[in-house]
Amino acid sequence: MNRIVPMILAVALLMEQMDSTVIATSLPAIAHDLGVGPITLKLALTSYMVSLAIFIPLSGWMADRFGAKRIFRAAILVFVFGSILCAVADSVLAFVVSRFLQGMGGAMMTPVARLVLVRSTQRSELVGAMALLTIPALIGPLAGPPLGGFITTYFSWHWIFLINVPVGILGYILSGIYLPEIKSEAPPPIDIKGFFLSAIAASGTMFGLSVMSLPALPPQIGAAAVVIGITCGFLYVRHARRHPAPLLDLNLFKDSAFRAAAIGGTLFRISIGAVPFLMPLMLQVGFGLTPFQSGMITFVGAVGALTTKFFAKRVLIFAGFRTTLIFACIAGTVLTFVNGLFTPATPYLVMMFILLLAGFARSFFFTSVNALAFADLPDSDASKATSMSAVLQQMSLALGVAVAGGILEIETTLTGSKLELGDFQTAFMIISAITLTAVIPLIGMSKTAGSSVSGHKMRTDPEAETIAVK
Repeated sequence: MNRIVPMILAVALLMEQMDSTVIATSLPAIAHDLGVGPITLKLALTSYMVSLAIFIPLSGWMADRFGAKRIFRAAILVFVFGSILCAVADSVLAFVVSRFLQGMGGAMMTPVARLVLVRSTQRSELVGAMALLTIPALIGPLAGPPLGGFITTYFSWHWIFLINVPVGILGYILSGIYLPEIKSEAPPPIDIKGFFLSAIAASGTMFGLSVMSLPALPPQIGAAAVVIGITCGFLYVRHARRHPAPLLDLNLFKDSAFRAAAIGGTLFRISIGAVPFLMPLMLQVGFGLTPFQSGMITFVGAVGALTTKFFAKRVLIFAGFRTTLIFACIAGTVLTFVNGLFTPATPYLVMMFILLLAGFARSFFFTSVNALAFADLPDSDASKATSMSAVLQQMSLALGVAVAGGILEIETTLTGSKLELGDFQTAFMIISAITLTAVIPLIGMSKTAGSSVSGHKMRTDPEAETIAVK
């Protein structure tokens, strides 16, 4: 397998994933410099997610129309330009607008990177390539908080954004040299009505969930945004069934492997949004640790994620997608539940070991589910699948934060006290129960689903292997 292509794509995605989480620990310092309160600046987080929700559905069509490599490189430049504007922003409005521009670049980078990988990689090599591309999504949320705390404490928050400049320029140059030229196609005219309906549906829902869980604005505004978003979502479904070439093609769900990957991945990914939100807060509020100390403990999960790429392909050849995903889902659920059993008396090494195993289980799940989503689809549907997968990913991450924040909010309201350790323990247990539901769509999968990618069918069916050789 050519490792250069997935590694270039992974570095670009790491830049985007790190930036989306590293800002969280730096909000107080940025807010102080801009002369506002930290809660007000939470709008910067929301504007980024809203931008992702609006422009991700366009990514597949643009990649088909103008070429995936060209769009990916353009996305890097937009992201870098947005980073520079964030670093020099001198007002809340300028900062929020700059984050929105960054989101436009990030919205194109993630799904188009997957598309480049799928179209430039043989199906038999897709698992190994996806393992490399999955690492940033798991490292970013874990490494972001300690890195943000370190840079803000010992340097300046401006460097959080300025370090993206050399990384982005290097990625732009290397992608021009090493990424393969993928011919642009002649897609049907863009679905304008579908774009506006999907944009309002996704951005309204994500904005509303963010406001209700963070809350940067009155909860009533968040609730109204969610209602509008859900309404437009139903209208989009009705529109997509009638349109000959909808922006987000719901016919993808007719493929059993994609359907299982999309639904199971969305349910499991809720924990990926919730855990990085809950764990640092629990360690700081419940245990009394500093932000940097808590970040150094949670970072060990990234080590577990890194090791997966060495085993994923062999495990899938041996067990197949169905067995691997079910086992990884159950393991991830159990380990999330165990997080809720941590107390200040729990040795740090024990906590770090549990987080290491959790990172390993989650990485296995997402490496497998990301490859499964494309396993049985024709290449002509790859761009549609990348857009749909990316939208579901962002929605589930936002939902994870919203659910976790909502649980804590309800806990404190019922008890009438400030956040306590027990509130976080309850949240982890509820999140683990939600995570376990991801196994339901996986159980109904065929044991040989995605066998052309995993190689599992050939291993378990010698007669099929003999026929294939002939």
